[in-house]
This record gives sequence, C-alpha cells and structure tokens, in this order.
Amino acid sequence: MKKTLVILALTIFSFANAQKGTYLVSGSVGFYSQKVNSSRNHATQNNFGIMPKVGYQFTDYLTVGVQTNASFTKNETDSGNGKSNYYGIGAFVRYSKPLSEIFEVYADLGSGYNFGSGNYANTNSTTVNTNKSNGFGVSVTPALLLKIKNGFALNFGFGGLGYNSNKVTFENDSNNFQKTKNFEFTFGQTFSAGISKNF
Repeated sequence: MKKTLVILALTIFSFANAQKGTYLVSGSVGFYSQKVNSSRNHATQNNFGIMPKVGYQFTDYLTVGVQTNASFTKNETDSGNGKSNYYGIGAFVRYSKPLSEIFEVYADLGSGYNFGSGNYANTNSTTVNTNKSNGFGVSVTPALLLKIKNGFALNFGFGGLGYNSNKVTFENDSNNFQKTKNFEFTFGQTFSAGISKNF
C-alpha cells in the first residue's frame, strides 16, 4: 500500500500586543490532503480548516481568551464518497517567554466543545447515510516567534499534543452510535508558519 501525505498549514493573520492590558486577535488556516492507492482501493481525503482566536493579555506573558474552529472534509473512494463539517468553540491560555531580543517561545493550552455532521453515499446504492457528532477536546501547541522590525514577527509551529473524545450517532439507526477517544502527538510531524504584528 502506497500512501502520499501532504500537509500544509499557514497562519493567515495574527495581530497582538505583547504588553499587559492589551488584546490578542489571531487566526490560522490549514489544508490537509492524503491519497491512498492499493490493489483493492483508491482513496483521497482533503481537509480545510480555520481557527480564529481573541484574547486579553493579563500580563506580559499570560493571555486568556476564546477560540473557535471550523473543519471541512471530503472523502472519495472506489466504493463511495463522503463529506463532513465540524465546528468548535472553547477557551485558551497562552504563556510566552522571551529567549532574547529577537526570539520568543510560547505555548497555547486550549480546550473546548466540538460538534458536526457528515454523510456517506455508497456507489452501489442510492441511500445516503448521515451522522451527527459531539465531543470535547484539549490540546497543547508550542511555537517559536522571531521578531523582525517595527513590531512585526514570524511565527513557527511544529505540532503538539491533543486529546479528543467524541460520540457519533447515525440518523438511519437511532440506536446505533460510536464513541471514539483519540490521543495525538504531532510534535515534529506538522509545520505552520505565519506573521504577527505587535501594537
């Protein structure tokens, strides 16, 4: 079985003031694509997601705020096609620490409630199976900040830790449900880059 995995994550905007009593507004967008080719099946999965954040900086190092996210996934296989949309809302805490005049590290601890729905259509059937899901998640994402000039900086992320617990119910069979618990360690496996501005 041959797998091709392409991961692209790009922070689209991040405006912050790294001083006490100010506000943080940031956001990110990511794209994930995977193709699987085997002698029995061919599959393609594409995912697009966004995550805006708004926070208040209580100290020069500590920020607390709210975060939301939306994720859209499309799957195509020889046996059928499926789509899913997921959303989430929660809170985050950011702790930052200067390493020098130009380098700074920070980590976001986030948690929240997520919900969504999906559908799957079998190639050999006209029936469309639909489902709904809801759950809870928590994550830790460290990052490195490189100051450039006039308050501008580059931000680099390298993955993190995450835990998610979800329950999926199927519309065609109300007595049928599925519970999943996932622990993810993506540190060093994914990469994100962005730009920020301090006011």
